[in-house]
This record gives sequence, structure tokens and C-alpha cells, in this order.
Amino acid sequence: MVQKGDKVQVHYHGKLTDGTTFDSSEGREPLSFTAGQGQVIKGFDDAVLSMVIGDKKTVHIPVGEAYGHRNDDMVMEYPVSDFPADMTPQVGMELQMGDNQGNVFPVVITEVKEETVVLDANHPLAGQDLIFDIELVAIG
Repeated sequence: MVQKGDKVQVHYHGKLTDGTTFDSSEGREPLSFTAGQGQVIKGFDDAVLSMVIGDKKTVHIPVGEAYGHRNDDMVMEYPVSDFPADMTPQVGMELQMGDNQGNVFPVVITEVKEETVVLDANHPLAGQDLIFDIELVAIG
């Protein structure tokens, strides 16, 4: 039975509440992580605790135990002139941004205006309840 601190391997299928798949381990190696260490979202971490090898379950993870609520403060507008001259910003482009503390985080261009570009640093799944089908394949 899985307890905090156990290394586990799981196969999973992640869906939005409308049934759209956003990620799956199908055709790949199982996801490996240490249970109870915050290496995966809280709702997923909690779901594997007390599972035994071979167990399968479907869990509904509310936004607060997934990637959190969308934060409007994480949507920023930057002048087009701040971008490299050889880059043409396009909606959907993923970029890396740095802050004053040296942290780097992903952002997505959500809008390109005449003079500015709108960047969203929210996780793509922020604001979403998630559903996971989980199968525990190994402990240790």
C-alpha cells in the first residue's frame, strides 16, 4: 500500500471535465514520483496514497488541488519593441521569461496588438477541474 515517501509508478489519463484529454502516459513509460512530496499536483498526490499495485481509480481533482485559479495579475502586456527584431510574436507561441530574482517561467502569447503583445504566465490548466484515471503499476 502506498505511503508518503514511497517511490511509485503510475499510468494515467488526464481529462478536462468536458472529456477532452490533456495528457496521458499511454505509449510511454509510467510516471514515476515520490508520493507525498509535492512532485505532482496535490489532488494527484493524495489519490495514490493507500493504493496497492494493480489498483485503478478515477479521481476528480478540483481546481484548488490542481493548478489553482487563474490569476489576472499573471497576464502582462509588453511593447512589441521589447521583443527581438528577428522574432515575429504570434498567438500561441510559448516563451520563457525571467524575473528580477533570476527565476525563469513559461508564458504564452495570447494576443498580438499593433504596439503590444499580451503574455499569460498562468499554467495552461489553471482554473480547470481535472479528472484522472490512475493505475498503480509499481511501488519502490
